[in-house]
Amino acid sequence: MRPDISVVLCSLNGAEGVDRCLTALAAQTARPAQITVVDDGSTDSTGDVARAHGVGLVRHPVNRGVAAARNSGIAASTGSIIAFVDDDCEPHPTWLAGIAQVWSEVDDDVVGVGGRVRPTGEPGYLLGFHRRHNPLEPLDEALALGDGFAHRLRLYAQRQWRRAEPTELRRVFSLVGANMSFRADAVAAVHGFDEAFRFGGEEVDLCMRLRAAGGRIAVSEHPVVDHRFVTELHDVLRRSRAYGWGSARMFDKWRSGLPTVFPGPVLLLAAVAVAARRGIPAAAACALLVPQLLHPRGVRDAVETGALESLADPYVRVAQETAENVGLLSGLWRAWVTGRPI
Repeated sequence: MRPDISVVLCSLNGAEGVDRCLTALAAQTARPAQITVVDDGSTDSTGDVARAHGVGLVRHPVNRGVAAARNSGIAASTGSIIAFVDDDCEPHPTWLAGIAQVWSEVDDDVVGVGGRVRPTGEPGYLLGFHRRHNPLEPLDEALALGDGFAHRLRLYAQRQWRRAEPTELRRVFSLVGANMSFRADAVAAVHGFDEAFRFGGEEVDLCMRLRAAGGRIAVSEHPVVDHRFVTELHDVLRRSRAYGWGSARMFDKWRSGLPTVFPGPVLLLAAVAVAARRGIPAAAACALLVPQLLHPRGVRDAVETGALESLADPYVRVAQETAENVGLLSGLWRAWVTGRPI
């Protein structure tokens, strides 16, 4: 029997995206039990857009963060499954039917199911970059096998050389907030999202607690949403820094293993410093070569597809990792030195 699914859409000043998303939800081949928009303290017309579409609306008088918004959506939902989508996403017409199909087939110990997030936006280099290096991929289940430095470094190195092959249904460590769904009773049993996570990391934290309670998390290729990226470099780095803040929150809460620090920027800085002793040309050559060695997929993609723009990918990847390291360190400084919440 297919489950009844409630859909939750959270937004902060995203009226235009809410309109696009609700239009896409209205075109679904399967009908949800309900749709709830959570307006998390917006100052634009988000609430008016939700009312115009005739869906449920919960409004926070002030911005409380994405975890609190998701919890308000959960409280307003009646379905046995609660599906989440973001205001910068547009579900494909079969998205809801795909979620329902997966839930009707998985074992009872599966408590979370996600789908594929496809980057969209203005055509150009950065859209191609996001499609080659999608930041909205579910975290691999291999992360659960260990939290030591050697294990993390091996997984990091493997990701530089090979892409994850799409499969019908696979187990994962955690889901992506833009396309995820959970059993309502399982989420209630772990008391929902941790509202200390105002942005970034809240879905990873929830999945970790669900896994600790004995549940399994899975992802399918069939429930697909398009995620609209701002294809500008400053937004790419802003998003990466926000991921670093999320990592700081995770580490500050769990204090297990090591925080997620990317070694590439540190290695690049050390190599350039050593090469600089031989002069500026040596340092410049090192700065050009080392990113290609750290992220060899750029060369491989250029050879396999003929798209020479892939050769620029390693430099953007190093910039992303640097921004994420900065976000992590600034978040930990805020929590551990100033004593303020991250």
